[in-house]
Amino acid sequence: MNLDELKDLAHLSLKVAQDSGAEYAEARIHGGTGNGYMLKNGEAQPSILEDSFGIGIRLICKGALAFSATNLLDRSTVKDLTLRTVKMAKASSGLAAKKVKLDDSKAARANFRAPERERMEGADPSWLKHLLGEIERRVTHCKGASAIANRILIASSSIEQKYLINSDGARVESRVPRLHFYGVLTATENGQTAQRTIQQGESGGLEAERRMNLIEKVEHEAALLVEVLKKAGKPPTGVVDVILSPELSGIAAHESVGHPQEADRILGREGAQAGESYLRGDSIGRKVGSDEANISDDPTLLRSNGYSPVDDEGVSSRKRRLIKQGRVSEFLHNRSTSAELGTVNNAASRSTAYNREPIVRMSNTFVEPGDFTFEELLREVKDGVYMKSFTEWNIDDKRLNQRYVGLEAYRIKNGELKELVKAPVLEITTPALWGSVKGRTKELEFEAATCGKGDPMQGIPVWTGGPHTLLIGIRLGSR
Repeated sequence: MNLDELKDLAHLSLKVAQDSGAEYAEARIHGGTGNGYMLKNGEAQPSILEDSFGIGIRLICKGALAFSATNLLDRSTVKDLTLRTVKMAKASSGLAAKKVKLDDSKAARANFRAPERERMEGADPSWLKHLLGEIERRVTHCKGASAIANRILIASSSIEQKYLINSDGARVESRVPRLHFYGVLTATENGQTAQRTIQQGESGGLEAERRMNLIEKVEHEAALLVEVLKKAGKPPTGVVDVILSPELSGIAAHESVGHPQEADRILGREGAQAGESYLRGDSIGRKVGSDEANISDDPTLLRSNGYSPVDDEGVSSRKRRLIKQGRVSEFLHNRSTSAELGTVNNAASRSTAYNREPIVRMSNTFVEPGDFTFEELLREVKDGVYMKSFTEWNIDDKRLNQRYVGLEAYRIKNGELKELVKAPVLEITTPALWGSVKGRTKELEFEAATCGKGDPMQGIPVWTGGPHTLLIGIRLGSR
């Protein structure tokens, strides 16, 4: 389906909504094309082909907000749906405890596209099959491959397109192609089991596969999984120093900083769905970490999985400094939460599909880089552990208590990396984690993830990342 052919439907919906008394209205044509391929222990599973567009209609009437969507894209259906949405808002206006208000964010007029050198359209339809076939061959021929009894490999490509207009004057068109890989490798050796989940993803064209170096990365992770089972010893326990890799720094930043600083979660809207927050509306400036704790979220990063330089309320995005020198600097906002809390909107509204309402979301959340080299960071540690990858994590609904279990992890003695250690466990509160940060390296690396939130669930593409991060005086356990 051609996006240009559907734009008139958005304009029709907007006019009908305004003529029917809506104080605010927006219409978003949203969809795209995609395909996915999966191997399970070398056996091909049913392929996925997607080609769909729909329209999401959101409006405010008499202070009440209503949202509707359809993939029946003809003038009569869109007009009728818009009228029903207005009636729905009017009917619910008397039930609302308070009126919905939007801030006065400047409406954007933009046409943005993720940079791509080799467009996915016209590519060999079996390219994902060939990619996974080579990954499967490498994994099953690596050293110790017989131990990797269970393998799930998934590769998908997509092109997301949107056209958004609203009654405040926004007009935004976008095109973001993405490549995503998800793999789960499970190895068993002498009655012991270890599992590694691998996610990689970028926006861009066919060239993204070469940039991510997928085949070699998965091959390396497979060999390493077997090595951990065969060679890893017990980790030290008690109070030690810990170096988190970019992978660990990133997941911690996403889960314990990004999520609790989503303003809709703080205000309670997500309480029964994705959880609450240990923070409150008046927590700006609260000390939650050391001066070395600096965490940001940036939707404008080129090639990123969460690339969204204009949000789904038609507002231009920017880098958000969530934690600055250990203090809460800003929350993630949409136009409604910023109006309610009396602050400036930072354009964090995203939706995964035409039939999902835009809500406050992260994009690319990461620990800011520092001034150390990795070798200098190592020399700061007399006794500790370097956690390079994880096999498990969990966190409570308020994003306060969390647990990370290392997979590839090494003992550090007197500033030097030593032997592999198995499954070191870091259980800690959010302020204790970020309060123990002593140093960060200069490099910045990212991992892909799919962030879940909302009801109905919205799984949205993001990056998590950071530098190597030194935590001092951390109590470490083992599994």
